[in-house]
Amino acid sequence: MPLGERSGDKSESRYCGVETDFNDDMAHVLHFNLYSGSFDFVVAPLMDPSYRPSLVQNDALGSGLLPFAGSDLVLSPSQWSSHVVGKISSWIDLDSEDETLRVDSETTLRQEIAWASHLSLQACLLPAPKGTSCANYARCVNQILQGSNNMQLWLRLPLVKPDDDSMDAKSVALVDYWETWNSFRLLCEHHSQLSVALDILSTLPSPNSLGRWFGEPLRAAILHTDCFLTNSHGSPCLSKRHQSLITGVFNHSIQIIISGNSVHTKASMDANDNSGTDSQRHPLRPYLDYVGYLYQRMDPLPEQERFELGYRDFLQSPLQPLMDNLEAQTYETFERDAMKYIQYQRAVSKALLDRVPDEEASVKTIVLMVVGAGRGPLVRASLQAAEETGRKLKVYAVEKNPNAVVTLHALVKLEGWEYTVTIVSSDMRHWNAPEKADILVSELLGSFGDNELSPECLDGAQRFLKQDGISIPSSYTSFLQPVTASKLYNDVKAHKDLVHFETAYVVKMHNVARLAPTQPVFTFTHPKHSDTESNQRHKKLNFVIPNDTGSAMVHGFAGYFDATLYKDVHLGIEPSTATPNMFSWFAIFFPLRTPICVDPGSTLEVHFWRCCGSTKVWYEWCVASPSSSPIHNSNGRSYWVGL
Repeated sequence: MPLGERSGDKSESRYCGVETDFNDDMAHVLHFNLYSGSFDFVVAPLMDPSYRPSLVQNDALGSGLLPFAGSDLVLSPSQWSSHVVGKISSWIDLDSEDETLRVDSETTLRQEIAWASHLSLQACLLPAPKGTSCANYARCVNQILQGSNNMQLWLRLPLVKPDDDSMDAKSVALVDYWETWNSFRLLCEHHSQLSVALDILSTLPSPNSLGRWFGEPLRAAILHTDCFLTNSHGSPCLSKRHQSLITGVFNHSIQIIISGNSVHTKASMDANDNSGTDSQRHPLRPYLDYVGYLYQRMDPLPEQERFELGYRDFLQSPLQPLMDNLEAQTYETFERDAMKYIQYQRAVSKALLDRVPDEEASVKTIVLMVVGAGRGPLVRASLQAAEETGRKLKVYAVEKNPNAVVTLHALVKLEGWEYTVTIVSSDMRHWNAPEKADILVSELLGSFGDNELSPECLDGAQRFLKQDGISIPSSYTSFLQPVTASKLYNDVKAHKDLVHFETAYVVKMHNVARLAPTQPVFTFTHPKHSDTESNQRHKKLNFVIPNDTGSAMVHGFAGYFDATLYKDVHLGIEPSTATPNMFSWFAIFFPLRTPICVDPGSTLEVHFWRCCGSTKVWYEWCVASPSSSPIHNSNGRSYWVGL
């Protein structure tokens, strides 16, 4: 049964599994662990661990019967599929120097995977590589994946990273198992059905080292009983750091698997005494109950998070607001973002108070132009600001989309704004205004600030702003940071072409690891004080990977923006200063054609360009160090925004 109910959470992390030993009575294994233990699935060996192909003597008919854990008929197809993860024999070593062991290992791996496929299992747990080399193991797994159905293969790895500060003669042999994972997945070409299952031990690496795993295809966290502490009642509990890790696991739709023998015998005995069915009480039930307690005490998902659930790690092409007219549904989504318009109203209120002193409030009328008025939310916010401050407004609502203009006319009539609001059906870049504006208001910002051509649009509209006029927003800056984003990379790779690797995507990033703090890229200020200033830009960025992170893989870059609407009123999605409860913008993702591995403490040198042509604007990007990548999207050959 699920760990509990958490409002809005329908992810797989609600289900907890248990690792079992080999037992050829699978019906009993399932009944005991699911019905007596209340676990949701078992991770069970599929074959007798004593089996070695080289020791089997075929009978006269050559029918060597493989020692699987029972026939496929002992469970129903749905039970095999929904409640069993196959555990591949832990003794296999496909990179052994011992030829017999290597051949036995390869044969057994293929036999067990074939049996798991026959049973329609959704996943199999592969044992960790035995040594530093895993080339032959990866080769065999890759071959299996090439011919596989949809079964996932989880590579088991211990969550261990040597601490550089405590390296001594005894710890030199320790490896960072992320390096093992990286070698394995590179040999398997980032195959989308290859994932990770991490063994959580009693000691944990640094938070930065842990964080990089959330950008990898992490499917399961195997929680060992010996990493639990004992509370005052003699029951199992976890340290604060382990609790924090488990919360992160839940938030990233990763499943918990309990492994090991009960080391809290008092808790198990008390549970048995209370159950009345001593012989049937599962010895690991206290551990499951504690994990369930951690799940149930999490806060419900906020309304905004629930709204965004369906968009998590889903690639979307950015809008082309100049080339295309937005649809009603798109307007509807943006208009529901109350926080954005609260900020705009605050900015307009402050501008009106600065523009009109109290003694002139009854006689002076401010000309305010909303350029890109859409269906009117900024018009409404501006008029509410005027009412709030007691200032008089004359509003021009300029909109190029004829369909939105229909809605604007209906809104003005409905609200009785006919004497205050003038609707202009025109592209702001080509409209000849009858008078100049005191305040110019726009919402032309994209996820990367300037990626929906706000600079070009406002340059065209600036000619009807008074010399001392105010632009809202007054400036905006884009930001970048390198990320591990295995799922996003695989989704782009699935298209098997260059174009998709040279396209920027709007995406609600969730299963990503942010490898370094954001850095500012391009800044635009309005009104522009020089007619000769170009909107082309180039920026070199140097990101330093923290020493305690360990090595990591850069799949691309996450982009954000922060805008100053007016004075101290800001709006943005840059993580450290993001406006709360706002969902109009997700981050933007710039992929790399070939992911780049970075070492701890190393510097990642990145170049970004904003290029302008007569009919389009586009970005180009590349990595220059520690290794060079091609320049992506040269001449805007794959991705551009049309003027």
